[in-house]
Amino acid sequence: MKKGLFITFEGNDGSGKTTISKLSYEKLLEMGYPVIYTREPGGIDIAEQIRDVILNPKNIAMDARCEALLYAASRRQHLVEKVLPALLENKIVLCDRFIDSSLVYQGIARNIGIEEVYKINEFAIEGNLPDATIFLDVDLETGLSRIESRGDMDRLDNESIDFHQMVAYGYNQVCELYPERIYVVDANKTVDEVFNNTLNVLLEIIKSYD
Repeated sequence: MKKGLFITFEGNDGSGKTTISKLSYEKLLEMGYPVIYTREPGGIDIAEQIRDVILNPKNIAMDARCEALLYAASRRQHLVEKVLPALLENKIVLCDRFIDSSLVYQGIARNIGIEEVYKINEFAIEGNLPDATIFLDVDLETGLSRIESRGDMDRLDNESIDFHQMVAYGYNQVCELYPERIYVVDANKTVDEVFNNTLNVLLEIIKSYD
């Protein structure tokens, strides 16, 4: 590795994103790669506190722009405290969600607008975009059934079917906007199949940056 590598995972709710990203981290670690795993919102103490506010099911009065600003604030702290230091140490950073989630959930599903949400995050990340993004693409019905089966739903899980439809639409938009860095993996298959396909993509990405 010549430099650190920042790879993010995105996906609709119920795509298996967290499971697959953690399995990928464990496998790369086992293979000897200098890899760390983290998540958004969260990853470090301050950002985890903000996560608790954002996802608390009780906070139904939260304004859409307030939500977008909280995500950006959490992202900023996480970036400067964890992601950038790891990249300076030439590590591979695997992150469960990043800026694309905000473009989709707040920009599209909350109807704020992609450009407006990007501007908020531009201030927060100062040009530090992912080197590559793996999008786990799942059918809406499959994703929602997975959410229901796991129980313990957060504030966004509890949103209406219309909201989740807008999220699915939003990810299609973002994939079209950034085809050079977003790799799409079919997440409708079994965990083993999705993991193996994801690992192959990850190894391709890492090899291209060697």
